[in-house]
Amino acid sequence: MNLLLLATQANTHLFSFFEAIETAQAIVLILGLVLMVIELFMPGFGVAGGAGILLVILGIVMTARNAFEATVMVILLLILAAIMIVLVLRSAKKGKLSKKMILWSSARKEDGYRSTDDRHDLTGREGIAITTLRPSGIADFDGERLDVVSEGAYIPAQAAVKIIRVEGRRIVVRPTEKASSTPDPNPSQD
Repeated sequence: MNLLLLATQANTHLFSFFEAIETAQAIVLILGLVLMVIELFMPGFGVAGGAGILLVILGIVMTARNAFEATVMVILLLILAAIMIVLVLRSAKKGKLSKKMILWSSARKEDGYRSTDDRHDLTGREGIAITTLRPSGIADFDGERLDVVSEGAYIPAQAAVKIIRVEGRRIVVRPTEKASSTPDPNPSQD
């Protein structure tokens, strides 16, 4: 209601704040908008966007002579921000921005790329659980200590285990029927 009264006052014009904008205020507002645009195209820790928002708020405070003018400026800046977001999203889908920000190629296994070493050669190897597997732990396979995971069952330390499958870095084991005949790799000294 107060805004309506302010708008109807004789000396208040809708865009009268444009007359009051001086060089310093214009620089602060434009610099704030530029920093927000930079944040849109080069997202990071939000320093540029945060500084841009603060500069825009400072510019509004420096320029507006009353609450009505500040409200009009905020509405205009929100409309301008909405237009910028629409343009950026449109560019991200169809324009130059999509060619720069979206990775169109892929690193496929068929092309020789891999994220981990291929350890499928371990399948079928037998070893000894060094730690209790509940369900993960460490097992020894001919002197090579590996992080392993059981199929879900509890496997006590010193139990004989066999690698049944390798899924990337995940090595899945199950207990074998034979008892451990291998000496303890970490004998406890009492």
